[in-house]
Amino acid sequence: MIFPATTAFYAGLLALVYLGLSGWVIGARVSENVLFGDGGDDTVLKRVRSHANFAEYVPLALIVIGLLEASGASHGLVQALLIALLVARILHPIGMFAPPNSPRQFACRGGGIILTMAALGVAAIALLVRMA
Repeated sequence: MIFPATTAFYAGLLALVYLGLSGWVIGARVSENVLFGDGGDDTVLKRVRSHANFAEYVPLALIVIGLLEASGASHGLVQALLIALLVARILHPIGMFAPPNSPRQFACRGGGIILTMAALGVAAIALLVRMA
């Protein structure tokens, strides 16, 4: 088994993004005086959901990609999957604040989730193929 150094590096970068999203949520909670939930505030809701969406997808994606890397998959594939995941998770919250049905909403929010799902799906299939 190979130590997944590339995944570890991107996990560090993604952890910093997560901390940034956490601070973004905290800022909204403080400015809107919302201690729990979203307080019925649309901005707080969007920030909370951006943060939660990150927390829902990134850990599993990192585990699957890390296992793929540890199994000896090509560095190029692992790097591409991690770059896609990082870009996706930066795009998604930008798209959450785009005007409804705007090109930015489709490109950033839609693109972010599609890239996330693609990275996770490709990594999962590649891992299964390597284990077969």
